[in-house]
Amino acid sequence: MMLTVADAYALVMGTVRDTGTEIVPFEQANGRILREPVLADRPFPPFDRVMMDGIAIRFDSYARGQRVFVVEDIQAAGRPQLQLSNTANCMEVMTGAVLPELTDTVIQYEHLQAAEHEGFKRFTIKNQVKKGQHIHKLGSDVKQDAILLNTGVLLGPAEAGVLATVGKTSVLVSKKPRVVVIATGNELVPATAQPAPHQIRMSNVYSLRASLEQMGIEAMVLHLEDHAESMLHQLRPLIADTDVWISSGAVSAGKYDYLPEVLQQLGMEQLFHKVQQRPGKPFLFGTFTDGPVVFALPGNPVSGFMCFYRYVQPWLHAAMHLQPVKPQYAVLSEKVHFDPNLEYYIPVKIESQPHGKLVATPQPYQGSGDLASLILADAFMELPADKSEFKKGDSFPIWKFR
Repeated sequence: MMLTVADAYALVMGTVRDTGTEIVPFEQANGRILREPVLADRPFPPFDRVMMDGIAIRFDSYARGQRVFVVEDIQAAGRPQLQLSNTANCMEVMTGAVLPELTDTVIQYEHLQAAEHEGFKRFTIKNQVKKGQHIHKLGSDVKQDAILLNTGVLLGPAEAGVLATVGKTSVLVSKKPRVVVIATGNELVPATAQPAPHQIRMSNVYSLRASLEQMGIEAMVLHLEDHAESMLHQLRPLIADTDVWISSGAVSAGKYDYLPEVLQQLGMEQLFHKVQQRPGKPFLFGTFTDGPVVFALPGNPVSGFMCFYRYVQPWLHAAMHLQPVKPQYAVLSEKVHFDPNLEYYIPVKIESQPHGKLVATPQPYQGSGDLASLILADAFMELPADKSEFKKGDSFPIWKFR
């Protein structure tokens, strides 16, 4: 029986397995998924922090009418906190410095006039002053023990700074799944080879491996010839040592499409084989009880590529506990017509318009074997099966791959 996209997706996501965790140095955590909350080890900022180069004063003196202040010292960033000895004086302060004791207001140099009298530097205030101005108060950003990063966050440049700030030098992250990408077919030769007229170079598996690498996942590449016994011999040892198989081809109804039968002989439980979608209808999915999940994708380049972003990537994200991302939507730039009662995934170029909407422009597309169509596109737009006319300006989900 051919499943709807929604039913197939639900079955796929119902098999999600935790990939486990490991501890890595924080310098190596970029692109990994956090599996523990990260707390503030102290308030932030950890002191009353000066926000402008200038002087710090006691506001009461200004409020009594004083406008000229003699400098006692300089409070530089990184210097231990100084104390004002006379509240009628001031302290020069630098951005990022601790606010000196007995001061409560900062005036920037642009609002001051500097002078010297009898060897003492002093400043005259030229502008109106507000009590407490230009001070980043202790704990005003984050209280001590507050959660800064939640479990499931994808660690990137901003998060790296947070980890360093709180001294979190070792981080609990999701383990990367052990993935093998499998090419099938006697017609395939390595990318480095010169193909004969009846052969083609392997390409689908490299697109899939590159997609995995963008997720921080390394994958082994395997080539299976169209021979059932050979397939069994090559795949059987991988069952115990891998978490995910992603194959390309040999899942349709051809005489040499042995893969579905081979997978079942190896002990895989097949959950479905066909989905009501174009491209990617002959998509097979199954699981081993004590082995990998199997995404057996169609061999046509666009079909397999679409299925990866519609099914495989969400499964991997969930298995590594990445926080769910809300789906994106875009509006069609032109009318699209599609008759078959299938969910249609069309390659589109995404552009952001000044009015804030994402606009999807369908790209020239000659069918699921048209690998070149992906070069011009950024995403697949998901058009529902219950319609055949899709109007300009209508909004639909997009599955981005660029």
